[in-house]
Amino acid sequence: MSAGLEPVEHLDPTGEVVGVVTRAEMRAGNLLHRMVAVVVMRTNGRIVVHQRADWKDVHPSRWDVAFGGVPAVGEPDLEAARRELAEEAGLVVESDRLIELAALASGDDHTRWIGRFYLVITDEPVRASDGEVAQFDEVNLEDLACWSERTPVCDDARQVVVPMILERVIHPGSAHNGAI
Repeated sequence: MSAGLEPVEHLDPTGEVVGVVTRAEMRAGNLLHRMVAVVVMRTNGRIVVHQRADWKDVHPSRWDVAFGGVPAVGEPDLEAARRELAEEAGLVVESDRLIELAALASGDDHTRWIGRFYLVITDEPVRASDGEVAQFDEVNLEDLACWSERTPVCDDARQVVVPMILERVIHPGSAHNGAI
């Protein structure tokens, strides 16, 4: 099936499903949808970042700080996060290795989502297995904010995800303004 024809859950502002649309309809209307993502951190505190493929429908060729995407209709968030991590980073992990960081919402002119973010700590090698990732790099956690300001990063990563990572990983237990 073409990516544009994939069914996607359309949400209301409270996160309730109000319908199912195609991915193409969701993008064209910038409709609110579910999203999951996994931050990969090394045991030495470095964050694995990646450059998105140039064909991606949102933020092509930009860098991102988490691996993720849109869950299938009815797919549990945790399972979607595991699937996305395997597809984009080649990492197959058990559910109990994913630490939930936050439930966040974000919206701009390109995409609107309500999502769950997870953290996995691993030194396993990453590999681009499905073509969605152009290249990988690693950034020291302490340098992540500066890196995201000087690098062409996805807007939602810079505005919502990087601050959440810094607050939840460096200062666990703190609240984030975008948390839902």
